Amino acid sequence: MKLKDFNILTVICLLLSINLMAQNKVSGIVNLAGTNLPINNIEIFSKTSGILTATNPEGYFEFTTYKKKMTLVFFSYSYKVAEQTITISKDTIISQTLEVLAEELSEVEIKIRKAKTFELKRLKDVEGTAIYAGKKTEVVLVDQSMANLASNNARQIYSQVAGLNIYQNDDAGLQLNIGGRGLDPNRTANFNTRQNGYDISADVLGYPESYYSPAAESLKEIQIIRGAASLQHGTQFGGLVNFIIKLPNPNKPFEFITRNTLGSNRLYTNFTSISGTKKKWSYYSFFNYKKGDGFRSNSEFESKNVYAHIGYQIKKDTKISGEITYLNYLAQQAGGLSDQMFNANPFQSNRARNWFQVDWLLYNLKFAHKFSENTNFTFSAFGLNASRYALGFRTNRVDQIDPLQERDLIKGDFNNFGFEARILNKYEIFNKKSTVLLGSKYYKADNTGQQGPGTGGTDSNFDFQLEDYPNYGNQSNYTYPNINIAVFGENILYLNDKLSITPGFRFEYIKTESNGFYKNINTDAAGNVILNETIDNSEVRERSFVLLGLGIGYKPSAAIEIYGNISQNYRSVTFSDISIINPAFSISPTISDEKGFTTDLGLRGNYKNIISYDVDVFGLFYKNRIGFVQQAFPDGSVKTVRGNVGDAVMYGLESLIDLNLNKLLIKDNDYSFNYFINTSIIDSKYTASEENGVEGKKVEFVPNLNFKTGLKFGYKNFLSNFQYTYLSQQFTDATNAVEGNLSGVIGEIPAYDVLDISLSYTYKKFKLEAGINNVLDNYYFTRRATGYPGPGIIPSANRNFYMTLQMKF
Repeated sequence: MKLKDFNILTVICLLLSINLMAQNKVSGIVNLAGTNLPINNIEIFSKTSGILTATNPEGYFEFTTYKKKMTLVFFSYSYKVAEQTITISKDTIISQTLEVLAEELSEVEIKIRKAKTFELKRLKDVEGTAIYAGKKTEVVLVDQSMANLASNNARQIYSQVAGLNIYQNDDAGLQLNIGGRGLDPNRTANFNTRQNGYDISADVLGYPESYYSPAAESLKEIQIIRGAASLQHGTQFGGLVNFIIKLPNPNKPFEFITRNTLGSNRLYTNFTSISGTKKKWSYYSFFNYKKGDGFRSNSEFESKNVYAHIGYQIKKDTKISGEITYLNYLAQQAGGLSDQMFNANPFQSNRARNWFQVDWLLYNLKFAHKFSENTNFTFSAFGLNASRYALGFRTNRVDQIDPLQERDLIKGDFNNFGFEARILNKYEIFNKKSTVLLGSKYYKADNTGQQGPGTGGTDSNFDFQLEDYPNYGNQSNYTYPNINIAVFGENILYLNDKLSITPGFRFEYIKTESNGFYKNINTDAAGNVILNETIDNSEVRERSFVLLGLGIGYKPSAAIEIYGNISQNYRSVTFSDISIINPAFSISPTISDEKGFTTDLGLRGNYKNIISYDVDVFGLFYKNRIGFVQQAFPDGSVKTVRGNVGDAVMYGLESLIDLNLNKLLIKDNDYSFNYFINTSIIDSKYTASEENGVEGKKVEFVPNLNFKTGLKFGYKNFLSNFQYTYLSQQFTDATNAVEGNLSGVIGEIPAYDVLDISLSYTYKKFKLEAGINNVLDNYYFTRRATGYPGPGIIPSANRNFYMTLQMKF
């Protein structure tokens, strides 16, 4: 799709809009009764047509309508619901005061209050200084979830997000591994991953893996925008995952929450937070500790996570906030398995000396200013100082017994910072409302990567031992200076009260470099060095391009919305694709960037709060997709090679249907009763490839059926949740190999199913949670790791339980 196509379409739509009716603007302020302080995030509904907008931190809201009279509902969990009937003329201005609830609500009461207004939260057309009109958006309401939050159980947390493929290989949730639509779930590397709107991955372009995942117990919600998010948030095919951490309590100067969890395999976690607001100051901070033995031998772990947020309201229209996040964890790696080893005993381990350590420091400073009722500006400065160290014995034959010699040590240090500025303006053209967003981003990274010999011991000593093992073969030392400059924009054009189009663009300048060397050392059978050479291996890749996109939204009624979008995507080659030496596979010297586009067409809505639904069809089109193939070499050997496999397409149907059975059958506010069905049916194939035996084959990481269903039932302060998950067979390489190889890296991932149960009970300031994951005790795996924590099959957890006690003051 070319830029001129968008220009022609925009002009046509503008001409069509000239003769359409004018709308009237309604605006106002929501204040707290008795103090006259503004209240943030109060949702405003039309009593007949659904949600309209929400207040900003200054208590301000606005919307436009053709109606002459309507009844507004003002809703929040923390305040009494209020209604106001208004008569509308041009530029109608109103005010509303709300009263704080006299007592804290139980979970059931919260669900009941919410059911009176909406069932499923999706992002509005405009949120802050971001545009989501015409995009597939899904918001996980974590603070209402009944998942095992203590261990970040992604299978439960993301149960209502259609089509996600999740690696499930630890029982502590130290890392998040999600993909979908044929995207590799490994460390969520195919999504742009953010926390409160700023980047948190190791290196957005050079190494976009997320070793840090926020504690689920700290999260308010998780925003997921599919591939069309590429224009505003980065070029990734997956789209955006944005973790929104809980806000400071606006009604108390001090709030204290502590949660302690005990579980299988000596799991213990503690989550403690403090929060409050005093005049113009607000704060939220937490500490999260995890420790356990893991469900396999040689898999103990310990994790510490600290977060602090401080905000200051400089004046009514201006706010500044700062955040700092620190994570440190050390985990023993039990290693990967071959197919034969998994079938014999899926929880065995023949690796006792493998260790993994992450040290992650994030910081962010954000400035928000409202120039006028129609113009908002945000500026965010962010940075990362982090490291990830991997140590152990790893070989292409994962069944080989550890010879107890020197270990392979890989150290990565990440130092990056960036700035992102956004300005959003609401204006009118031909008497029709429009919203334009313009933004820019600067990102600079100076990362290093080293590989060499570690100690011959068993402990987690992450120091190189070059003097003791000078002839160690896997030696390399690189620096990776990367620069990214982007300018982006989107514009919502409302053609009438029901139809909108949103064209957008993103200009990218990318410069990635690798400067360094690697050692080529060969020895004879007696261990004598017969070749020792140092090879300088520096490379610069510089490119610039424009990505284009278009979204369409049509809302014929409050219960129905039709949305569609098409957006170009791009993913650069990462430095791990080029310079890390891995015994399980080799890298093609011609590996290059991936290009393509994504498209969605869907129908979503809410019918009388009885059924909430989102059904869409999608297509994801790849050019030069990176993957694994098995190649024959001149010496007669067959090796796994990572490179550009070919062009591919993934297409399918995704649907989420959520039924409010209480409103349909029981009709008693003492109860909550919901049933959801989340179904993804996908097909895929390689349409072109220069590799033998690939064209026409299925794409990796695409189960044809991804099915999740769940039943939630509650009575007063007691809640229960039952969830069933099923994924059909999927492949891990482009040749669709079924049988595993010696390293366990190549082969199918067989179909699997899992059942989870969770319960909770709230009494005043106390809350007790308990659950059983993998109730049926099925043996299965979701991952064949190419590197750490493998290589090889990484089994998923067997049946395990947890119990959490929460106290809130």
